[in-house]
Amino acid sequence: MEAKLSRDCSTLGERGCHADPTMIRVRQTGADLRSSALVPSRGALCLFLLLLCLPPCISCPPNCQCSDGSGLMTVHCSSKNLKEIPKDIPKDAVFLKLEANQLTHIPSHAFSGLTLLQELDLSQNTIEKLDAAAFQGLSSSLKLLDLSHNQLRSLPKEALARLKAKIRLSHNPWHCECTLQEILWEVKLDPMSVNEMACQTSVREEAIGKPLVQVLDSGANFCSSRRKTTDIAMFITMFGWFAMVITYIIHYVRQNQEDARKHLEYLKKMSSGTLAVGSAASVGLEL
Repeated sequence: MEAKLSRDCSTLGERGCHADPTMIRVRQTGADLRSSALVPSRGALCLFLLLLCLPPCISCPPNCQCSDGSGLMTVHCSSKNLKEIPKDIPKDAVFLKLEANQLTHIPSHAFSGLTLLQELDLSQNTIEKLDAAAFQGLSSSLKLLDLSHNQLRSLPKEALARLKAKIRLSHNPWHCECTLQEILWEVKLDPMSVNEMACQTSVREEAIGKPLVQVLDSGANFCSSRRKTTDIAMFITMFGWFAMVITYIIHYVRQNQEDARKHLEYLKKMSSGTLAVGSAASVGLEL
């Protein structure tokens, strides 16, 4: 302000300079207004810093809890009486806890888009059915799939075919047969629970009530019974066709024999008629 005043005084030249207090106050007020317009207020600055410190907004399914401690998103939906898979699961979920609910069916593409998911817990539900594409969309990042303590009796082969995760299938009322055996050959079972996967029913009576792995280790092969059944069905089918062919041949031969007999009788009648006509002609000539 003094510099401004000195410049104004220097322009007055010889008449001298007498600063008007009113002009000084006016100029000072205008400068304060310009400076206040450029510098934000303390309240606005505090609000801006608070917004910077707040975490981003996370969409979480109703009745569930979502946390991203250590940068790993965990979705807790345990014991919420859920009857279906929530639709709005965060796409960056790493751990998904759905145990102890009332799920009975896992539909196709139920977890599609969860490409970061590493653990999926579906234990302690009442799941009876898995669609063939139930886990389609889960990437190779999945490390653990828990389906223990449910009501599964069988599985479609495609449901677990492409999963690289360890899978828990214990404490289900399994019906042990060929398809289940083939699935076990292709998946990676959790070694901690593999001995708790027992046969409640089976195509082989000796396997009922026993751990499935123990039955297979003893040399049992559930697919051999299927092959025997298939072989018997093929044998019956082939025998039927063979019997039909033999029956047709016999009928054809007999029909030809009948036709041949009738033709011979016809020829005999023709020949006997010709002889009779010849004899009558000869008698007439004698007369």
